[in-house]
Amino acid sequence: PVSLWLRVRRAWDRVSVYLPLVLMGLMAMSSYWLVRNTPVMGDPEFEAAPRHVPDYFMRDFSVRVFGKDGKLKTEMVGVEGRHYPDTDTLEIDQIRVRIVGTDGRITTATAHRGVINADASEAQLFDKAVVVREPVVNASGTATPRTELRSDFLHLFANTEQVRSHLPVVLVRGTAGDQFVADGLDYDNLDRVMQLKGRVHGTLLPPKDKK
Repeated sequence: PVSLWLRVRRAWDRVSVYLPLVLMGLMAMSSYWLVRNTPVMGDPEFEAAPRHVPDYFMRDFSVRVFGKDGKLKTEMVGVEGRHYPDTDTLEIDQIRVRIVGTDGRITTATAHRGVINADASEAQLFDKAVVVREPVVNASGTATPRTELRSDFLHLFANTEQVRSHLPVVLVRGTAGDQFVADGLDYDNLDRVMQLKGRVHGTLLPPKDKK
């Protein structure tokens, strides 16, 4: 029995020397197993930014906007229209716009290309834009002459009856054909104020004789 006990003790002493190594190996294997079998979290999904791509087209069309009183406010006609959902705008080729003001005055606009916002309150006209405001006589008998604006960019605001441009403009006013040229324009029809910006040149002609 004594010799058996000594052999068992000696065997245990040998095993105890390698026991830390065995435990470390088991821990390494268990860690490796956990890494292999742990589910991988997916990459977060980011919503793609909307692209500036049209979602529908129109050809040879007209769009009319009416006020709360049922009266026509704006009418737009174009050869082709493209709607862009990211900006909720309508881009129109060969655009023609007709606006009826609060005083009944008619404003017409044409351009090679136009961009209209969702409620048609703004129209941006590009490339050979022309805006014509027909003459009108108000209730007090005051006459407002015909005005014509020409530029490669005109920004119309239907609700506030304003026209703006940061590009050179040509203004032709009245039947005599008075003409002004400027580097920019800010026109407010409701306040009857027109600001010609930058370098301004004007040509005033005498009234034409009535026959």
